Amino acid sequence: MCRYAMTSYKPHYACFECRKTFKRRLLHDILDGYPKGIQEKPATCPECSNVMADMGLDFESPKKKDIKAWNHIKTLYRVGITFHSCGCSGPGYIPNDTEQLKGHFESVKKTYLEHQYFWARRKEDPETQSQIAKDQHENWGFLGRIPKELKKGTKNKPQYNATEALVFWSKKVAEIEKKIKTLTT
Repeated sequence: MCRYAMTSYKPHYACFECRKTFKRRLLHDILDGYPKGIQEKPATCPECSNVMADMGLDFESPKKKDIKAWNHIKTLYRVGITFHSCGCSGPGYIPNDTEQLKGHFESVKKTYLEHQYFWARRKEDPETQSQIAKDQHENWGFLGRIPKELKKGTKNKPQYNATEALVFWSKKVAEIEKKIKTLTT
């Protein structure tokens, strides 16, 4: 639940076959104190009994007759794009069709490859304060986008593990390539 919201949202579930959506209350909304060990059961479509897709809190379904829009929503779900946010900041950029989605993923892949290239050619961390300041000024976009666990040292003398950063960005490239491949099959 969003810390700014006054009430809890109900997540939206979608059945792509029946082109229907439903909101569902969660156990912690129903049971006071929500006993541990009890798991939510998957949401099933009341019409066809298939497991429904958890589309998130901010999902707005297209009209049932809009088959093209439903197919696009199904594609978004297949590549991991859903509408999980609390409404405060929104779900982020959502492409309108498969071609825009593919273009978006290609752009993301290009960025990931730039990061991968940066870490592949980084030899060692700078030593002096002036070198560190210059490095942070020139490379802040690369240095600031790796996970915190790959950053060591202190604020005045940061250390980065270029090998681990390269592995991190290689995995990101592989993930986005898999999503792109999903769009073409």
